[in-house]
Amino acid sequence: MPPNPAKRLAAAVLLAGFGSAALAQAAPDVHPLLARNLAATCANCHGTQGASHGELPSLAGRDAAELQRLLAEFRSGARAGTIMPQIAKGYSEEQLRLIVGYFAAQPHPKR
Repeated sequence: MPPNPAKRLAAAVLLAGFGSAALAQAAPDVHPLLARNLAATCANCHGTQGASHGELPSLAGRDAAELQRLLAEFRSGARAGTIMPQIAKGYSEEQLRLIVGYFAAQPHPKR
């Protein structure tokens, strides 16, 4: 069966917006706004689009591999945290890759 044109378009939009190799793997079955929607749950602590204005670190513009490593450490318990270990465990690996790709693609906040 030929690929669904809507899925192909969604994948193209997703890749154009985020350009991450991790997203390229997931793109055929992912809605183009899923990464943004998942990342929006981080806004309360890390700021809108990952640009923190408080004590917690900004996520926007950070290296994707670094963010992925930090999340893996929170999930495994190797890195201590108040709420992040529980939050990191609440997402699938694919969802975490989408979130990381979204934040890595955002412009780094200027302070």
